[in-house]
Amino acid sequence: MSIVLVTGTGTDIGKTIGTAALAAALRGEGKEVHVVKPIQTGFPGPDGGDLDTVAGLTGIDNLHGFERYPEPMAPVAAAQRAGMRLPKATEIAEKIKLIDGPNRVVLVEGAGGLLVRLGEDWALPELAALLPGSQMVVVTRLDLGCLNEAELTVEVARGRGVNVTALVGGSLPAEVDPIIETNLEELPRITGVPLLGSVQAGAGTLGQQEFVSKAAQWLPGVREWAAAL
Repeated sequence: MSIVLVTGTGTDIGKTIGTAALAAALRGEGKEVHVVKPIQTGFPGPDGGDLDTVAGLTGIDNLHGFERYPEPMAPVAAAQRAGMRLPKATEIAEKIKLIDGPNRVVLVEGAGGLLVRLGEDWALPELAALLPGSQMVVVTRLDLGCLNEAELTVEVARGRGVNVTALVGGSLPAEVDPIIETNLEELPRITGVPLLGSVQAGAGTLGQQEFVSKAAQWLPGVREWAAAL
């Protein structure tokens, strides 16, 4: 049983597609994968959002969404503007614990970056503290500036007691320039965290069969990493 929190170095860097690729690759390693989105903003009804994206790309149907707020903004602001309650970290943690089980990996996708508040007084680090034995994967962009963002995210997470065990590149272009090539080499060195691989740019537009078949190719480090889960 394993609980893995997935965060990003910022917004719109490929966190959801990275989560989907990670889920597909883990399932390819024989794991029963569940994906949790504790807080979804920007979709007022029961449908739409990151879990639907994961389902469409991977075919995984073990999906769990808890709170939804209509406007596409930070969760606290979205809840306040809608006059809706915000959950406590303890509530979300207990729901996640109920999903966990033998030979099961529970991927928990946050919102935006590491310190985006999911409730009045908590973000992913506070949630991690309530999930003993949990770990974190950081999805990072790969272009100019990513080294600083990735190192900051990993350092702050570790400083708050989070066990960061892997990085995932959020969007790898077909033509890799010298900046990205260097960043791919430097990311694991400066963060002290292995890079499992990088999801190709445009992966979110692929059909389910192609996406699933390529996930393990994009993330070759998943096999060794998953063996230790």
